[in-house]
Amino acid sequence: MPIKRVISKGRVPVKIYTEDVAENAMKQLENVSQLPFIHSHVAAMPDVHWGMGATIGSVIPTLGAIIPAAVGVDIGCGMNALRLSLRADQLPDSLARVRSAIEAAVPVGFDGHAEDAWCAEGLKRVAPGLKPILDKHPKIHARWQSQLGSLGGGNHFIELCLDEAQQVWIMLHSGSRGIGNRIGMHFIELAKREMEHWKIRLPDQNLAYLPEGSKHFDDYVEAVGWAQDYALENRRQMMRLIIEALRDRLPPFETTTEAINCHHNYVAREHHFGKDVYLTRKGAIRAGEGELGIIPGSMGAKSYIVRGLGNPMSFCSCSHGAGRRMSRGEATRRFTRKDLEAQTQGVECRKDKGVIDEIPAAYKDIDAVMADQTDLVEVVHTLKQVLTVKG
Repeated sequence: MPIKRVISKGRVPVKIYTEDVAENAMKQLENVSQLPFIHSHVAAMPDVHWGMGATIGSVIPTLGAIIPAAVGVDIGCGMNALRLSLRADQLPDSLARVRSAIEAAVPVGFDGHAEDAWCAEGLKRVAPGLKPILDKHPKIHARWQSQLGSLGGGNHFIELCLDEAQQVWIMLHSGSRGIGNRIGMHFIELAKREMEHWKIRLPDQNLAYLPEGSKHFDDYVEAVGWAQDYALENRRQMMRLIIEALRDRLPPFETTTEAINCHHNYVAREHHFGKDVYLTRKGAIRAGEGELGIIPGSMGAKSYIVRGLGNPMSFCSCSHGAGRRMSRGEATRRFTRKDLEAQTQGVECRKDKGVIDEIPAAYKDIDAVMADQTDLVEVVHTLKQVLTVKG
């Protein structure tokens, strides 16, 4: 579907790919559109909803500045999906032991691996880039070694899914863990200090930015780039651990070449509408022409493997998921464990009060989200989860 709404109250327009936008998200989009360094326009994806400073589901092109809170604190958060040679009829009738095996292999929540140096190969790839960052910003330090190859909590997950041909897929969602959070929070605060120093007034203090050439700009670009690489490696290591765990619980299988690993919280240097910009995708994935991506639904809904159409008005982007319809607090107040059990019927997953905030009804309808972005992507595979691991 084409652009559904346009906000014209700011310095540049905001082009929105849905009618389903909450009032608080609309206000945030207006705030971003007022900033003096936004190029061309702001795009809002069909899963758009309120976030810190900038809306989740927004794509923001900037000239000569980056907004750290728009990139967010789960820097490099994204998805990884891999198709296996197994079919649905080769899975056991009960997937409880399979879920237990995955949970034993991949730390969830705040947990990490028992030893910091558990994965020498992965650490070797990411460790060298962190030292110069920590030398300049020692406050950033966090448990990054032991958390490499771990899931985290909240909306992060590991799933086994079946596609339209009843083929089995592994799909996971995670990011840069504690170290990414520290990097994000650290530079958000530094950006706020920059605004105070220069007495710059903003419509929202969380839109504090780092101008190119300022004291901390280059340090942030270096740190955010490292966190994005760490997030990619984190997902790569989790996928390896999951495959190893499944080999002990499922019939022999091969992994296929159809694999996707993509960010949806990040900033990248790209060319759009005649300018080289810093493009921030806050809860959006790149959907360049022919590029594969992943759009997950909630615990009880469908997910999609998509191919980008390279739509220039969305800055070659699409949604990163269904998008929340209500806050975690509201979901916990509104729903019960029985509601969770009913809405995740047929899925092997946690069904306790600790994950009620992730109940499917707390999210937008993924089919409606997909219907709103037919101009942005085409569906390659439709996946339905049969097992979900949550932190």
